[in-house]
Amino acid sequence: MSKTLAWLHAFRLRTLPLALSSIITGSSIAYAENPNGFSRGVLELCLLTTLFLQILSNLANDYGDHKKGTDNDERVGPKRAVQAGMLSFYEIKAGILLTALLSIISGSALLYLAFGEVINASSVFFFALGLGAVAAAIKYTIGENPYGYRGLGDVFVFLFFGLVGVGGSYYLLSHTLHYSVLLPACSIGFFASGVLNLNNMRDHGSDAKAGKNTLVVKIGLARAKQYHQALIITALICALAFVFLNLQSSMQFLFIITLPLFRKHLAVVHSIDSPADFDPLLKQLAIGTFIFSILFALGMIIGN
Repeated sequence: MSKTLAWLHAFRLRTLPLALSSIITGSSIAYAENPNGFSRGVLELCLLTTLFLQILSNLANDYGDHKKGTDNDERVGPKRAVQAGMLSFYEIKAGILLTALLSIISGSALLYLAFGEVINASSVFFFALGLGAVAAAIKYTIGENPYGYRGLGDVFVFLFFGLVGVGGSYYLLSHTLHYSVLLPACSIGFFASGVLNLNNMRDHGSDAKAGKNTLVVKIGLARAKQYHQALIITALICALAFVFLNLQSSMQFLFIITLPLFRKHLAVVHSIDSPADFDPLLKQLAIGTFIFSILFALGMIIGN
């Protein structure tokens, strides 16, 4: 395998649409409220920074899990880049450092474009938040006490994919923050937590043996399936609540087209007995979330 393909494998391309969903959702609300004041440059830098952070998280996860012995022959999912010998520890560490640097540079350019040369409470807060996102991406599996090994991954995924990704992009584009934006932010956060939950249900056996105490390891597979159902249903309810609170047109319900997709997804999750069968559902839910965000965005733009 060429180095280019090895790096693309390490980037885990199937996770990237999920990262973009946060920005698409938050920016569509900002555009619907004030299309004349919308900054395309801020949107582009939001998307770029988010991609860098997601890739950083994936590389750090590859490095951390292999170093701790979690990525071993008993693992059900696809082999990771270091585990399979596609990239060395030195290469993956260099990739982590590079993507962390790119995330900071892109995030700094984003703040400069969003706030100008003015240093105020908002710009300082978002800069600190950006550094926190970089640290969170790395500390998920790297270090002496990574939070991913203590069952806290779901909390951080909900926070950064949902509240920070959606709410942050909305604020950077509108310079305002309305409480109702928290509802679609929760929607994306719950969907993203669902993707992580699928990953952890797939790997729960090998994770338990390796001492990676994910939420699934803690509560068991049966309850994890119930938790997964609650995540997806609550995500949809939050989106519906947001539309009802901000109803301008029936077109805002366009995302309802995805309901059969999520209903089928939950039925399949409920019926699975073999951990390996969870793997294709990760990509399915990530793409389903991306489609949901596109339809939500179109509904917001057309309906306002």
